[in-house]
Amino acid sequence: MKTFSKDNLCLLVGANIRRIRLANHTTIEQLAFELGIEYTQLSRIERGKINTSVYQVFIISRALKVPIADLFGQVQSQVLE
Repeated sequence: MKTFSKDNLCLLVGANIRRIRLANHTTIEQLAFELGIEYTQLSRIERGKINTSVYQVFIISRALKVPIADLFGQVQSQVLE
């Protein structure tokens, strides 16, 4: 099993959030409004610039209407390589 950093995790989860948001044809502003946060904060989450809470990731998954595991989709395969 290879080492997996916090930064790598933030980047992968953020990229998954962005991918799913775009697939749903939702703007960053729309999702941020639904979450009750500033779009700049959501942007930093999507870019992996901040390590958000597990609760916030859960709320994002609910707003995107996907299981929370989908936001961690590629993480397990990357860790197990």
